[in-house]
Amino acid sequence: MAKERRRGLLTEFWVRLIKEKPLGTVGLVIIVIVGLAAIFADFIAPYGMRDIHLCDRLTPPGANYILGTDTLGRDMLSRVIYGARISMAVGLLGPAVSVTLATLIGLSSGYLGGWFDTIMQRFVDTWMCFPPLFVALTIMSILTPSIWAVIFVLGLTDGIRNSRVIRSAVFSTKENVYVQAARSIGCSTPRIVAKHILPNVAAPLIVIFTLNMGRMILAEATLSFLGYGVPPPEPSWGGILSGVGRDYLLQGPWIALWPGVALALVVFGVNMFGDAVRDLLDPRLRGGVGRYGVRMKKEAAVKNEPSPLQGLR
Repeated sequence: MAKERRRGLLTEFWVRLIKEKPLGTVGLVIIVIVGLAAIFADFIAPYGMRDIHLCDRLTPPGANYILGTDTLGRDMLSRVIYGARISMAVGLLGPAVSVTLATLIGLSSGYLGGWFDTIMQRFVDTWMCFPPLFVALTIMSILTPSIWAVIFVLGLTDGIRNSRVIRSAVFSTKENVYVQAARSIGCSTPRIVAKHILPNVAAPLIVIFTLNMGRMILAEATLSFLGYGVPPPEPSWGGILSGVGRDYLLQGPWIALWPGVALALVVFGVNMFGDAVRDLLDPRLRGGVGRYGVRMKKEAAVKNEPSPLQGLR
C-alpha cells in the first residue's frame, strides 16, 4: 500500500506539472534536450570541439557552419554542444554537493541543538558575511582550475548557506509526537534521523537542488568569464564569452551570441522547472503536493466510508 500510494503521488505530481505549470513543463523539456545533447555530443556535433580550420576563420553562419566559426576556424555549433557538458555537469553535481553538505550541517545542527548548534550557526553567520563570488574567486585562485574544482567550490559556498533551510525544517520536525515516541522506545539517534527526520525534510532538499541548478550554471559561466573557471581549450560557455567572444565582438558577433543564447535558455528552463517544483512540493504554498496528498487521502477515506443509508436498504 505504501508503494502504491508513493507511486500515485509521483504520478499525480507529473500530471499536475503538465496541467498546472506549463512553463515548468517547458523548462523540463529544455533541460532534457540540453542533457541529451551533452550526453550524445560526440554523435550530434558536426565537428570535434578542437578541430581547427584556419582557412574558414571568422566565417559567418551559413550552410557549411550553421552558427559560424571562431578566430581559429572552430565550428561554433560543435563548441556550444560540447559546452553543454560542462554546464550540465556543474548544474547537476554542484547542487548535489551543496545539498549533501547542507543536509549534514542542517541535520546535525538542528537535531543536536545546544552548544553544537550555537557554534555551527556562528560559523554559518561568519561565512554568510562574505559575498559568494568573492569566496569562490578566492578559493579558485588557490586551487588548480578544473571542472571538479568549480563543482567543489560552488557546492561548498551554497551548501553552507542552504544549511539554514534544512536546520529550520529539522527543528519543526523533531518536535513531532512520532519522533518523541521513537526516543521513548529507545531508538538510536541515527535511526531516528534516517527514518523520521530525513524523509520529512526531503521536499526542501528537492527544492534547493532544483533552484540551485540555474544559479550554479550562471556561477560557473561567471568564473570562466573571469578566467577562474574551466581552463581552455575546454569549450565552456562563459570561457567562450570571455575570450574570443569579447575580443572579436565587432568582427564576429556570432561568437558571443550563441553561447549567450544557450546560457540564457538553459538557465530559463532550469529556473522555470525549479519554481514549478517548489510550488508543487512546498505544502505551505497553496496547492502544494503535501496538502494535495492529504486531500487525496481524505477523499479516498470518504469514498470508502460506508453510507448510513446502506443499512436501511
